[in-house]
Amino acid sequence: MSTPASALRFVIVTGMSGAGRRTACHTLEDLGWYVVDNLPPQLLPGMVQIAKERDFTKVAVGLDVRTRSAFQQIPSVFDALGQAGVVPQILFLDADDAAIVRRQESVRRPLPLQGEGGLLDGAHKERQLLASLRASADMVIDTSNLNVHQLSDRVAHAFGSDENADLLVTVMSFGFKNGIPIDADMVFDVRFLPNPHWVPDLRPQTGLSQAVSSYVLGQDGADDFLGHVTDLLALVKPGYLREGKRLATVGVGCTGGKHRSTAMAVELSQRLQQRGVASQVIHRDLGKE
Repeated sequence: MSTPASALRFVIVTGMSGAGRRTACHTLEDLGWYVVDNLPPQLLPGMVQIAKERDFTKVAVGLDVRTRSAFQQIPSVFDALGQAGVVPQILFLDADDAAIVRRQESVRRPLPLQGEGGLLDGAHKERQLLASLRASADMVIDTSNLNVHQLSDRVAHAFGSDENADLLVTVMSFGFKNGIPIDADMVFDVRFLPNPHWVPDLRPQTGLSQAVSSYVLGQDGADDFLGHVTDLLALVKPGYLREGKRLATVGVGCTGGKHRSTAMAVELSQRLQQRGVASQVIHRDLGKE
């Protein structure tokens, strides 16, 4: 008996060359997914049919720019998948130009679209080709400052459970001095709260400590802020699910990502869980100086 289309989880893993697509695919394979890498987009409907015939329930397909012109066919391919009752999730791996160049130089390999130009030329061509796919992605992971183990952890958090039919919100604390996370769907600024950095006893601690957490959460406006953000995310959840978006990343930022954002991110995640919204926490900049 074939698996109903509604029971099939179908993930497309794509993104910039050098951003970690293969690492993500290997992680999914280790998690029990059936993974096919570098499949031409026009073969996706056939892959879905094979998955149904073989009773696969979790399939991931890696797509990269080596297929070049085939990317122009993706909109019509997605329409065909929708007609088959399958709405694919898109995991997009991204990284800044400096990281892409550094990684490609370390392995002494050119980028697929580089041609006679330099690595930056190839990266810019890829960004243009992938722009629409990135814009429609369900989850974007910025791997610029991640090693392979950290990337694997991110992928495992998002796709390692069969409970992802619901919306999964990743709350990411960060420091504005290190840049706004490019993989965030929403960003909230908690620098309106007093900074524990200026309290000598709290400075060496982090927002994970009870002392710092109590200090931050006890400030005027903290509770109201968390309540409004929780209400907002609970409000948009049904709309996200109607549009087939099941993964969302919410950035919570302070100056350095050590005290206020860390404490507020943990509390926000807990409140979301209490409201029935699946949530996890990642501290992007904790430990950075």
